[in-house]
Amino acid sequence: MQTQSKFGWMARTGYSARGIVFVLIAALALASGIAGGQPDTQSAFRALLEQPFGRIWIGLVGLGLAGFVVWRLAQSLANADGQDNDAKGYLIRAALFGSAITYAGLAVTALTLALQLGGDGGSGGERGLAAWIMAQPFGRYLAGLIGLGFMVGGAVTAAKGIKRSFGKYLDLDANRNTPAVLISIYGLVARGVVFAIVGAFFVYAAFMVDPGQAGGTAEALAWVRQLPFGGVIYGIVALGLGAFGLYNFVEARYRRIRTPSAGDLRQELMPQRPGLL
Repeated sequence: MQTQSKFGWMARTGYSARGIVFVLIAALALASGIAGGQPDTQSAFRALLEQPFGRIWIGLVGLGLAGFVVWRLAQSLANADGQDNDAKGYLIRAALFGSAITYAGLAVTALTLALQLGGDGGSGGERGLAAWIMAQPFGRYLAGLIGLGFMVGGAVTAAKGIKRSFGKYLDLDANRNTPAVLISIYGLVARGVVFAIVGAFFVYAAFMVDPGQAGGTAEALAWVRQLPFGGVIYGIVALGLGAFGLYNFVEARYRRIRTPSAGDLRQELMPQRPGLL
């Protein structure tokens, strides 16, 4: 049996931490109709903070998410997954780099709460991001592009589940209908749907030049609830987010993780040109 590297343990801990966050979001979504509250990351952190030894738990989640950020940077900057050097490969790596930035913010939030260095971050992170983007030069168009990116990312995530292409990176036969595979498919499709709706909110906010029209997971689920048979669809999507959390545990167990070297990073950031010494 191959000994797991420290880098590998860090990446797997990161997947586990992300899984915990999404399981909590799903639980909040399913309970929101009874107990109220918002099914988003901030609410998930607050719920964890209220448990016995809550600051210890949220600190561990924050450290895990920090490890996930390092893994995402290895995937994007050092090409740890060996993506092809073509347009598709570069787009995937750009999306992974964006994911690193997103989870860096979540890691900082969790560690800040654990160390009692700040107050409640609120639940309007996506609106705050949209407001900041629109305040920049050409911000309206940038917000629209980000929204389109979310929508494309949602479609790609859902397709990853439907086509079972996630098995490419797992020591697991994705063609077999095992519980781990079926949960992964369900979770990826649900996460893709939510991603696409969040992207649509950003595009609409850019079109209306109103950051208040942007939204995140909580707003996406609220919109789903307003659809015909919305209560049923809401429950299916909310359970799907929980399945996405469980999919992260599948990745924590079966993901193939290659530890990048300094040479890999140099090669990716400063590729040698043919004919030059």
